Amino acid sequence: MYEIMCIILGYIYGSIPFALVIGKLFYNTDVRKSGSGNLGGTNAGRVLGKKAGVAVIILDALKAAVIVLLTNYLSYLLHFNNDVKYIAGVACIIGHCWPVFAQFKGGKAVSTSIGYFLCIAPVWAILSLVVFFIVLKISKYVSLSSIIASASVLFVIPTLDITVTGKICLTISIFILIFRHKENIKRIINGTESKITWM
Repeated sequence: MYEIMCIILGYIYGSIPFALVIGKLFYNTDVRKSGSGNLGGTNAGRVLGKKAGVAVIILDALKAAVIVLLTNYLSYLLHFNNDVKYIAGVACIIGHCWPVFAQFKGGKAVSTSIGYFLCIAPVWAILSLVVFFIVLKISKYVSLSSIIASASVLFVIPTLDITVTGKICLTISIFILIFRHKENIKRIINGTESKITWM
């Protein structure tokens, strides 16, 4: 019962659309109606400005981190399966991508996945961020950088000192992120994907 509650909590917390909340609360703007229409940090920064974008990125990254750490603590406190923290983290990512509070149209899971990676494999998560910025510097594509950085984690999953459940959930989270970027991949191939100008 506790396990199911943690998974549901993960999805509900992940469903909070911080880009939409910050946009409407502080800027009287619905970010879904501007830019890419995406409820993520990149679009929030594009529509609302850098400060708002950074705030959304941090809040979205904290989503999975909070859920994993909270579930980890509760599992020891209430004596239930600790592996549930991995599943609750994935549920949080799913909530971010398909939020119940925003007609199931959310972000692309980049920030939320980073928070998830940091909780499970902090060293490799930091190295994947290094990969992200290297690719971003070269390509100027945020989407491509996100895909390659997350995909790089796939190669180290077999070496991680975590349970099989943890490895499966981490793999699923990466494929969710890549799937959410399918339209970006098409635009990159067609040469119509937007590039950043600040790096």
